[in-house]
Amino acid sequence: MPAVSAAQQKAAGAALSAKRGETPKSKLKGASKSMVESMSEKQLEEFAHTKRKGKPEHVGSK
Repeated sequence: MPAVSAAQQKAAGAALSAKRGETPKSKLKGASKSMVESMSEKQLEEFAHTKRKGKPEHVGSK
């Protein structure tokens, strides 16, 4: 499942980095903090590797 916005893609990248041990989990903020706990590494990879071109920075609530 691809990321819907650039912000979601960036948060997934930060969470993936922490999941792999490249970044301390204490440095995470906001959505990436919950993503690292609730998503698998494979799911985070799918979100993080989404192309940003054409994606809005943020998507509002429905």
